[in-house]
Amino acid sequence: MLLPVLVAVLLLLVPTPDGLEPYAWHFFAIFVGVIVGLIFEPLPGAVIGLTGVVVIALFSQWLLFSPAELADPKFKMAAQSFKWAVSGFGNSTVWLIFGAFMFAAGYDKTQFGRRLALILVKYLGRRSLTLGYAITFADLLLAPFTPSNTARSGGTIYPIIANLPPLYGSKPNDPSARKIGSYLMWVAITAACITSSMFLSALAPNLLALGIVNSVTGINISWGTWFMAFLPVGLLLLLTMPLLAYWFYPPEVKVNDEVPKWATSELAKLGRMSRHEILLLVFVCCALAMWIFAASFIEPAMAALLVVVLMLWTGVLNWNDITSNKPAWNTFAWFATLVALADGLSRTGFIAWLGKEGAALMGGISPGAATIALLLAFYLLHYLFASTTAHTTALLPAMLTIGAAIPGINMQVFCLLMVTSLGVMGIITPYGTGPSPIYYGSGYLPTKDYWRLGTIFGAIFLVALLVIGYPWMVMMF
Repeated sequence: MLLPVLVAVLLLLVPTPDGLEPYAWHFFAIFVGVIVGLIFEPLPGAVIGLTGVVVIALFSQWLLFSPAELADPKFKMAAQSFKWAVSGFGNSTVWLIFGAFMFAAGYDKTQFGRRLALILVKYLGRRSLTLGYAITFADLLLAPFTPSNTARSGGTIYPIIANLPPLYGSKPNDPSARKIGSYLMWVAITAACITSSMFLSALAPNLLALGIVNSVTGINISWGTWFMAFLPVGLLLLLTMPLLAYWFYPPEVKVNDEVPKWATSELAKLGRMSRHEILLLVFVCCALAMWIFAASFIEPAMAALLVVVLMLWTGVLNWNDITSNKPAWNTFAWFATLVALADGLSRTGFIAWLGKEGAALMGGISPGAATIALLLAFYLLHYLFASTTAHTTALLPAMLTIGAAIPGINMQVFCLLMVTSLGVMGIITPYGTGPSPIYYGSGYLPTKDYWRLGTIFGAIFLVALLVIGYPWMVMMF
């Protein structure tokens, strides 16, 4: 419990680096303390995040606002502190995650999720490994048409697979989680990260990155160019990842001949689909259609909330189902505070200073070495971000500016490496991308396991990008 405080205090005592405002360094010290707290979790993650936000808001005079802002007579520090503290609660990704939990509640209450899970188990449930591949390919089929991995995972994949572990006697927040639930949840989050890098249209920040690349470098990247650039890496990872997870995080249940037979009998007991199941299926299809085709007219989070309202009006869910969903509210509060904290790094100028210092360090380095060094920095700095959108907004312009200043660098390849890393980097932390808190909050992935596996698979993804993706892109472009 003392460790996060100790780390933050030690960093506060370190002299402010040259070129950085003291308040920005002090903000960074608190931010690192929060990250340490999230890693060791002496208290629930939401409490750690909320504590960090409250501390910064209370001491905003020294942690958040510049001397110029404070000197402005029209600037109301107390009001602006509060506005920043609750800013994460207005973030669309946070609400999309919340909506995903409500979708899961609908799947659970109507037993539609159980029906789909039983169908999967009937045909693929004899082996845990084949179930892992089924989840992976389900995500792959949805990814090109769903420009939000949170919507894809939370609205469709997670509500279905959450019904699978109990069929094998694997329960959340219980030693039995390792029977099969932990393996399935880890496969699901890794699949979501890989497909998010594979398709331009599979992740909202990909589209943002495209605009940034064009505005900073003038380079246009088409859907086909993006897909071809990541294709060999993506195919290799998709084909091997369920097997790698099977080795690194093996399920206790490997083969079960009786479960598919049991699933067949349970499906017979469920009988025909009920009215509420049919309504839920229609609503989910409508949400998918809005996420795929109407993103320019309706924000994906608003589409999710619209479906939640429809579920309430039609009786698929009742209000008590919403208010009593503790995991949903816990994740909502936790992720909202992290979004605000990550935004504060940009607000205080810490990220801009980081980019400037990086440019100075790159002087005299060969184009190839500079490309690898910048990709490593871009990838590993994702530890500081609770949102791929925030990461893209804050760091990509700085990285592109540094890259463009290095003589001889292949800018098209450099840009493709940067943008295709956005999806896979989400695996490294429990807050790295939209679906992460959903799977982390499932109760099947303990904190220490998530951080350990995030490091292992994050390294595998990075090595694949450098060893396979980089030479492939150089040859192609």
